[in-house]
Amino acid sequence: MKLITVVGARPQFIKASVVSMALAHVCDEVIVHTGQHYDRNMSDVFFEELKIPKPAYHLGVGSGTHGKQTGEMLIKIEEVLQKETPDALLVYGDTNSTLAGALAAAKLHIPVLHVEAGLRSFNRRMPEELNRVLTDHISDLLFCPTQTAVQNLKNEGITAGVQNSGDVMLDSVLHFSKLAGENPEKTAIFQKLGIQPKQYRLATLHRAETTDGGLPAVERIFRAFERLPQKVVIPIHPRTRSLAESAIAQCGFRNIQLIDPVGYLEMLLLTSNACQVLTDSGGLQKEAWFLEIPCVTLRSETEWVETLAGNWNVLSALETDEIYDKAVNTKVDPAARSQMPFGDGNASGKIAAALLQMGENVK
Repeated sequence: MKLITVVGARPQFIKASVVSMALAHVCDEVIVHTGQHYDRNMSDVFFEELKIPKPAYHLGVGSGTHGKQTGEMLIKIEEVLQKETPDALLVYGDTNSTLAGALAAAKLHIPVLHVEAGLRSFNRRMPEELNRVLTDHISDLLFCPTQTAVQNLKNEGITAGVQNSGDVMLDSVLHFSKLAGENPEKTAIFQKLGIQPKQYRLATLHRAETTDGGLPAVERIFRAFERLPQKVVIPIHPRTRSLAESAIAQCGFRNIQLIDPVGYLEMLLLTSNACQVLTDSGGLQKEAWFLEIPCVTLRSETEWVETLAGNWNVLSALETDEIYDKAVNTKVDPAARSQMPFGDGNASGKIAAALLQMGENVK
């Protein structure tokens, strides 16, 4: 059985790392990289350190408006599909690469497999929300990370092909955390940055809802960071770098340390050793939960509602006083972690088993 996997962004590379290992035993996988994330620190380094098979196709689409980017991907993915004639196509998550891959396959009557299906923030102003809703409605197999995601699909009338596989990101965290801790080259990140475990907070900022507010929005966030008792370390996304540097230069912030994006192993180490995470990322708030690190999500909603139990993850508007209050005064309830809503750490194996069954049916 031949499977086309479409990836294009950092979180998808991480998910593909564990799923591709499982799929190696059940199908011939052809990886297509759209180029949505093209900076070396956001792309190549992940393929190298996570041992992801080299993409057979690199489409080189790059950045652009949502319509332009998605349209170019759609055209180029369709060409690959017509050349390769696969039995199925697999996509991850909620990026423009996800939607373009799913649309291209569906229009050619190629079955679509969606990993991380059923997530909903119920905010249609988020590009990611539109991508995930549309992808779910044209997918044939939908691998949900939680029972909440299964219920979201049922509420929209989607029940066929739905499976609660558990979360592939849990697979990744369990597999790679051990490797990261045993790698002296990676653990040197603390000495390199001049920080001590549990003596810093880790933050990321990249979503359009954050950056669209321009310099005033970033300054409001940074004013809260500046007041915190620990240094705030920010692996800075290329989209946010100029705004962040301008805010620091204009306001003279001293408690904020911008660093270049880091690989996944180093990011796991930074997350697991932080005293708190502050982020607008969907993936990082969940990784913080896996690693038992309190998190403040800089958004008014989250698709990962399970993480909110016991205040392990709290939501905050992009306002200085609220961010500071949530960061300093939130108390977590350890008992709230008694349940594991994200599966047993074998989501990749369940996806591979479902694909194996599909392959038997194709024969």
